[in-house]
Amino acid sequence: MRGGELVHAIVPSPNFNERALPITMVVLHYTEMQPVEQALGKLINPESGVSAHYLISETGTVTQLVPERKRAWHAGVSCWRGITDVNSASIGIELDHPGHAGGYREFREAQFRALVPLLAAIVEDHDIPRANVVGHSDVAPARKIDPGELFPWDRLAEYGLCLPKPEKLDLGDPFQNDGAFMLALERFGYDITDATAAVEAFQRRWRPELIDGAIDGQIGAILFQLLLDRDRGLTR
Repeated sequence: MRGGELVHAIVPSPNFNERALPITMVVLHYTEMQPVEQALGKLINPESGVSAHYLISETGTVTQLVPERKRAWHAGVSCWRGITDVNSASIGIELDHPGHAGGYREFREAQFRALVPLLAAIVEDHDIPRANVVGHSDVAPARKIDPGELFPWDRLAEYGLCLPKPEKLDLGDPFQNDGAFMLALERFGYDITDATAAVEAFQRRWRPELIDGAIDGQIGAILFQLLLDRDRGLTR
């Protein structure tokens, strides 16, 4: 368990088991339940079958539910960069938030300020690549859309805790057709079984101002640059 500077309360959840993989990822979620006590109740209820390692309230209170060395049940059926047991490979952080079903809005500043040092400690302790700090929608595009298009990935990137959006993009579409784009999207890490959902998930993360599931030159250029930077070793 982490110290009091980062964690304000420990409320053990029975919903965990042993990991089958080393920790190489962090998955960010929103609870889509309010007040926070309702979300907490579900995450520690043995009949719910769900949990996370951490829950961060909108006021910035961090509650640890499952030890990091254990496998919490937060990602469900998911995949990222060939890993299909995301729960075994990841640490799950739930953000107290009404979600799209409850009146989607920006995340609270106090919550973000609590997330940053916690995530920084996790990333450092487990040597997690920035490219593997992802949203639930990234690992389960056909099922989930959280934490959503208003999550401040750009601010998190300023702290070096996730990949930033590429700044320099070549004009024009680097992919010959939609099929080439989808293969590149799979190479980057997304499950493309549901092609439209995968494109929407990519847009939600990398071009949140327009999420329409349509492949165009702008998201093609973003994906191409992300892959190019990875091949150059710039996205660790």
